[in-house]
Amino acid sequence: MRVGLVIAALAFLLLGLLALRLRTQSAVANAPPGGSGEIEGTRIDLSARITARVAALRVCEGEEVAAGAVVLELDCSDAIAAVAEAEARLSAASAQLAAAEAAAEAACTAHSAALAIRDASRAQAAAFAAQRASAEREATRLDSLAREVTGQSRDLAHAAADNLRHQHRAILAQAAAADRQAVAAAQTENTAAAQAIAAGATANAARATLARAELLAEECEIRAPRAAVVDDLPHEAGELVTAGQVLARLVDLDRVKAVFYLPNAELAAARPGGRAFVVADAWPGERFEGLVATVSAIAEFTPRNIQTRTDRDRLVYPVEVFVDNPQHRLRPGMPVQVTLAP
Repeated sequence: MRVGLVIAALAFLLLGLLALRLRTQSAVANAPPGGSGEIEGTRIDLSARITARVAALRVCEGEEVAAGAVVLELDCSDAIAAVAEAEARLSAASAQLAAAEAAAEAACTAHSAALAIRDASRAQAAAFAAQRASAEREATRLDSLAREVTGQSRDLAHAAADNLRHQHRAILAQAAAADRQAVAAAQTENTAAAQAIAAGATANAARATLARAELLAEECEIRAPRAAVVDDLPHEAGELVTAGQVLARLVDLDRVKAVFYLPNAELAAARPGGRAFVVADAWPGERFEGLVATVSAIAEFTPRNIQTRTDRDRLVYPVEVFVDNPQHRLRPGMPVQVTLAP
């Protein structure tokens, strides 16, 4: 009798457990599509383009900082000295450029004057050539009229022709000298122009060097690019850090991301722009509304730390949901349950 009661009780218990399991499976099968996941924030790694020592930390881990706030400062004595040196080089290059441009302008003026002198000498030589030709013709004419004119007149005509001939030769020599001076002035002008161009290039290089030095000097203050929470400060004051090394890690919590994995059978319910609801273990009575951002086109094996509503051996698709988080109640690493809206 007692054995029969025990067997009956066990049978009722097994039937109850079976019914509970069937009910659970039915509820799971009929539940809205979704899955469990984890909150991720937008991580921002701050670094510098210079090698220097950490001078001071201006914030603490866990502190909220505004956009543009100084997170830490570096000892930038070398960078500041480089800026001063670049400014001095630019000043010297600018002075050289001004002198070269003045020399080029003076050479241009001298070349113009030499050309004017050359042209005047050529005109004078042409005029004397005409006078000489006229005097020589007159002397020849008088020689042909030897019986009609006196010898004195002929001698005077020949003397005038000889005088003009000598003057013409002198003027031709002056014109040749003016030509040579004009050529030399042109070469001087070209040289001065080339020197001005070189001085301009030197000034531009000095200006670029100064801009780069100032840019590196700005790296002395590491500022937050946007409002965020300080997640990690891996270095202390006095430590030597290299260029590109992470100096601070921030997390933007204004908009977080919930990543979960969706089985193939429920993939049709996920579409970019669709609504989703997120429930965090820390806030069980509240639902956070978000939007589906991406649905992976490539399937993955179910990760070990993710629980789906079916067995763990089938493939799933990562889905990302963006959730506005103005009060920062959702934190990176929080486990959440995501449900896709129909």
